[in-house]
Amino acid sequence: MIRVIAGEFRSRLLKTPPGDGTRPTPDRLREALFSILTTVIDGAVFADVYAGSGAVGIEALSRGASRAVFIERGRTAARVIHENLNALGLGGRARVIHGAAVSHLPLDEADIIFLDPPYALEAEYERVLDKLAASPALIIIQHASRFKLPESHGGLRRTRQVKQGDNSLSFYRAEPCDNCEFR
Repeated sequence: MIRVIAGEFRSRLLKTPPGDGTRPTPDRLREALFSILTTVIDGAVFADVYAGSGAVGIEALSRGASRAVFIERGRTAARVIHENLNALGLGGRARVIHGAAVSHLPLDEADIIFLDPPYALEAEYERVLDKLAASPALIIIQHASRFKLPESHGGLRRTRQVKQGDNSLSFYRAEPCDNCEFR
């Protein structure tokens, strides 16, 4: 089990899918992510792609996002996301899409898109960047620190990178960027 770090559902425990098929985003990295997003999370529509347990999207809802969209391919993981949302009474503020991320991107309604593809599927990063190349959303990709994502891809430009041990977050915005406060 993992916990919600802050906000309305602070300290609430979340179920995780059994086995090692999903890799939860570490608490410290989630805390760093939402410290960066403090000024833009309130009222935003947050997409948690490759959602696993849904912890990142639920954290966004706990910290003031108006809605969240979860995309998860694994049937068991999608069921766990539903269970976590229902346990917190968040069903009305969330939508869970069961299927491959690439098939459901871009998400036009999302203001912030968080992606955490399985680290072993390095080709998946290029596929999702291709799909999101024209998106006006803030795009955040969690990846292994050893894996180097491009500075730019299509119409996207990396505006910030945060490294914590084996994990990194890369922030992308469409060029030209009207609101590049995430440098």
